[in-house]
Amino acid sequence: MFNLIISMLLSVVTLFVLDRAVGLDVWIAIACSMAVFALCYFLISRHLMKKIGALMEGAQRDVQANRPEKAIKALEEGFKYSNWQFYIKSQINSQIGTILYLKRDFAGAFPYLEKSFVRNWIAMGMLGICYMKKNRINKMIETFDKATSASKKESLLWALYAFCLEKSGEHAKAISVLEKAQKKGCNDEGITGNLRLLKDGKKMKMKSYGDMWFQFHLEKPGSIIKKQTKAMTGRRKMVRR
Repeated sequence: MFNLIISMLLSVVTLFVLDRAVGLDVWIAIACSMAVFALCYFLISRHLMKKIGALMEGAQRDVQANRPEKAIKALEEGFKYSNWQFYIKSQINSQIGTILYLKRDFAGAFPYLEKSFVRNWIAMGMLGICYMKKNRINKMIETFDKATSASKKESLLWALYAFCLEKSGEHAKAISVLEKAQKKGCNDEGITGNLRLLKDGKKMKMKSYGDMWFQFHLEKPGSIIKKQTKAMTGRRKMVRR
């Protein structure tokens, strides 16, 4: 990566000048060269992240304004910085993959999600779902394991992992995942409530996660409303009797 190479070169030049030309003690020269490396790397990284941050913010505004194609085109411009800094390419891939997934272009989203940044748990969750739909359960499990290792405190991620396992016929593993989530500090109702449901042999309920849940397209908001309406209708009939 260019940032690393430039910082290392400046560090080496500093060491050479201070040691050979100035005649400083070698350990002082080394300390100064390391300081130069750290400072250069920080400043270049900061400059690059500002540019990427501006691209991300612009893309987010385009998505909110229902202009996903424009958002994707803007993000693709960020690929020119990918050789300058670690993880820039994977972060951009995560964003593009997420936008395409939200559009229900799952086939188009998949190759981008495959190259996602592991700390982008939403993109990783979407990738896990794609593997589930392709019946590649081992890859699904591998993906969710990586995601939960990098984002231990994300309750919805753990619940999504368990939901996909349950949907894939891995009931015992789904329970194990929610128990592991509790050990990692996720003890909200989304985890504890769904763990009780699974242990009782019932289906998981994810509506408590709201829009964050529905973005994964595993359940439509309309289906929840229909179930609630049906339940309300049933209660009215019981009252009439």
